[in-house]
Amino acid sequence: MQTEKRFQEVSPRVHFPDLEREVMALWAEEDTFRRSLAHRRGGKPFVFYEGPPTANGRPGTHHVLARAFKDLFGRYQTMKGRYVERKAGWDTHGLPVELEVEKKLGVSGKQQIEDFGIEEFNRLCRESVYEYVSDWRAFSERMAFWLDYDAAYWTLDSDYIQSVWWALKSIWDRGLIYKGFKVAPYCPRCATPLSSHELAQGYEDDVPDPSVYVRFRLKQQPNTFLLAWTTTPWTLPGNVALAVGRDLDYVLVQKRSTGAGSSEPVEKLILAEARQELLQGDYEVLKRFTGQELLDLDYEPLFPYLPPEQRAFYVIDADFVSTAEGTGVVHTAAAYGADDLRVCQEKGIPIRHTVDLRGRMVPQVEAFAGMFVKDADPYIIADLRERGLVYREEQIRHTYPFCWRCGTPLIYYALDSWYVQTTAVKDELVANNLAANWVPAHVRTGRMGDWLEHNVDWAISRTRYWGTPLPFWICSCGERRCVASAEELGLPPETDLHRPYIDAVKLPCRKCGGQMERVPDVLDGWFDSGSMPFAQRGYPRTGADEFQQTFPADFITEAQDQTRGWFYSLLAISTLLFRQNAYRNVICLGMIVDDQGQKMSKSRGNILDPTKLFDQFGADAVRWHFFVSPVGEDQRLGPKTLQNVVRQFLLTLWNVYSFFVTYANIDGFSPESPEVPLSQRPVLDRWLLSRLDHLVETVDHDLEHYDVNGAARPLQAFVEELSNWYVRRSRRRFWKSESDADKLSAYQTLYQTLVSLSRLLAPFLPFVAESLHRNLCAGASVHLADFPTASGSAQDAQLEQEMAEARQAVVEGLAARDSARLKVRQPLQSVTLPGEFRPELAAIIGDELNVKEVRSGPQFLLDTEISEELRLEGLARDLIRRVQDLRKQSGLQIEDRIVLFLAGAGDWPQVISHFGGVVAAETLAREVVEQRPPELAGAEIGEDLWIGLKRAS
Repeated sequence: MQTEKRFQEVSPRVHFPDLEREVMALWAEEDTFRRSLAHRRGGKPFVFYEGPPTANGRPGTHHVLARAFKDLFGRYQTMKGRYVERKAGWDTHGLPVELEVEKKLGVSGKQQIEDFGIEEFNRLCRESVYEYVSDWRAFSERMAFWLDYDAAYWTLDSDYIQSVWWALKSIWDRGLIYKGFKVAPYCPRCATPLSSHELAQGYEDDVPDPSVYVRFRLKQQPNTFLLAWTTTPWTLPGNVALAVGRDLDYVLVQKRSTGAGSSEPVEKLILAEARQELLQGDYEVLKRFTGQELLDLDYEPLFPYLPPEQRAFYVIDADFVSTAEGTGVVHTAAAYGADDLRVCQEKGIPIRHTVDLRGRMVPQVEAFAGMFVKDADPYIIADLRERGLVYREEQIRHTYPFCWRCGTPLIYYALDSWYVQTTAVKDELVANNLAANWVPAHVRTGRMGDWLEHNVDWAISRTRYWGTPLPFWICSCGERRCVASAEELGLPPETDLHRPYIDAVKLPCRKCGGQMERVPDVLDGWFDSGSMPFAQRGYPRTGADEFQQTFPADFITEAQDQTRGWFYSLLAISTLLFRQNAYRNVICLGMIVDDQGQKMSKSRGNILDPTKLFDQFGADAVRWHFFVSPVGEDQRLGPKTLQNVVRQFLLTLWNVYSFFVTYANIDGFSPESPEVPLSQRPVLDRWLLSRLDHLVETVDHDLEHYDVNGAARPLQAFVEELSNWYVRRSRRRFWKSESDADKLSAYQTLYQTLVSLSRLLAPFLPFVAESLHRNLCAGASVHLADFPTASGSAQDAQLEQEMAEARQAVVEGLAARDSARLKVRQPLQSVTLPGEFRPELAAIIGDELNVKEVRSGPQFLLDTEISEELRLEGLARDLIRRVQDLRKQSGLQIEDRIVLFLAGAGDWPQVISHFGGVVAAETLAREVVEQRPPELAGAEIGEDLWIGLKRAS
């Protein structure tokens, strides 16, 4: 052994956030990220797409989750020799940006924006998306998410916009873009329709709403009413028809007579036979019939507003009527329900808007004019109640959609919008989705598959300002045109194509020679982000080679809500343009909740600042928690969770590393020492190296197959085994004075394990792994190293099985000791175990259980009889523990030799006589002196023993 210290000293008292900042400084100084890119340039590309965040706000805790997974696979594939571009991107358009600017300006709504000026408003939108870029970069660097921000794509760039225009033109040329008058989810605050996937992102549970059963008086039958149900009373002024099921069974009922004396006519009600349970009181059935008999019956409108020019207010049949809820009679307001609009258009029933684009009742609805729809509900109910038209009212709690950005309750509203006919490629969408590898697998046919099976056409137009302008020009003669580039408009490629500049561009009509004007709408921002595989390259105008080499992506990941967002837009656009999916593998992550499983929200006060978590526990701790938690399920995150990660895993690993460095430096261990052949190493070393090789095989296989839990959890289990079995069992091998082959084997085995472990952990724990590897490997960065490969030669499945059985025998033996209330420090004579153990393992079992002899027999038996000799040895073991405690209290270094002083009565002289040598060896005492020097403070142990020590000279 050499005496030179090969490794930098490592304190067992580590503060991981400080360590991470030191590593970050080192990476910055050495430009390690750029070096890692250059190191693998020319390697086979591994492509991941960065789902572009919007940089007009600071990153939150939920951003840590996806970025941790992205970084994990970027690092892993880089270490496997692949070239991972790591191109950053920014989503810069849409409502998120507009709403932030509105807040800063103190304006709200489209009219105030237009009064302020679209040009200035959009200028501020452009500025705002740059505001927090530095925060995002710092955030990503702090959590070790390596991303190439210098080569980032921006969805606001003209090249990007023109790529999106090309995509729209390609879809247009297939005849799959159309303008339609449809009922769409609509945000009255933002004054724009939303797509179905945006709708799906804003649902809230347990929302209270009125539940009202309303009487509609039939004209032809005196005192007879159709009973209909609604949870949206604000739509009742817009009622134009009542729908029934032609083949459903209905009943005419009236309250049973209570005797003579009342001159009031008896009310008769019509509802589905299967829904009689909702009637209040004792009713008798006067007649049974099918819905066919109700068709074309006229009823009196509830309100006199906006009388239609065509026939309305009569009973129609509709295929959407059921008896699952309500009354079997459906209130139909053509302008506020997709089914309502369809059936009314089919039957020529007029469509009346009683609500304006701000979500307020129109002036013609005099009693409620100007009221916001939700505010009008109680007033409408009260009006109907006063007129005796409310049969029953209550409150329900249900799931309701809100604007995914501003939080306003959405309404369903009929208006003109532009659509991409995704239903025309539904089968392709389903097939392409099935071709992708989803993790968890159930998402493929579950959450994502169900969504695609019920696919509706994509509403792509937004009546807003800051976004990719729709490249559609229309002439008054009806001619329509879609352009694919600035060049087609006679503009330079670098022209700012945003509103209001693009609005001023007119085109000559090829049909009539007139002037075509651009449709004033902008594009759904999800179309922007879903176009990033090609638009980030400027394709097809530029970057054709780069696009071909990076499409489709090998891997993407985001949270589960993106099945209705980015996952869908990528799939839909890629299917429409290229007839294939944009990604091969996708990890669908859960949402982050607090330690108690509660959704994080400002109202609950449980939102966590990710940078504070990094500064308190370290980014590696946060990352590791996500990697070992079930993928796809909600992730609990909080101080308690992260404290457990640090204590149970990171500190366990660090203590093993610190232990190795401490003793390796004491003994001058050199990794270049001639290697002890595997066959000549002790059984414990061979077992650890076998476990390590199997671990490498497992982690590599599972990461290759995107099974993060399958890779991370065995790593955690291995670190626990390494610390609490291998190192604990091997401590005396490192402590002993002589430098022999056994000691060298222990050093080489632990060194090899720690180096391999640092490389296995590098994608997961980039900071801690870097710190270990640089110290163990002469300053070399682990992120420039290769990922370990399993050799197979070290694997010994039989030995691993035998060691597992030996450890189980120890567990049973310790349980037997506990039942007999015998401390492990008290030696026992023997334990009998079923089966045979090789001598080396039997010795380990005996040492763990502190028994003199391990025997083989038919069943487990622990000999609990304690002889005088065993009793004295037990006292010696107690003495060793006391001396070790005193060493720590005295501030001695691990390697310090001591002189041990003992003064005792009773059994202690006999203990020292019999076991003084054992005590000296275990406590690094050069000599044991039976006296009590007055100058030593020492420690009293009970009434019979005093111990003292000093550093040996």
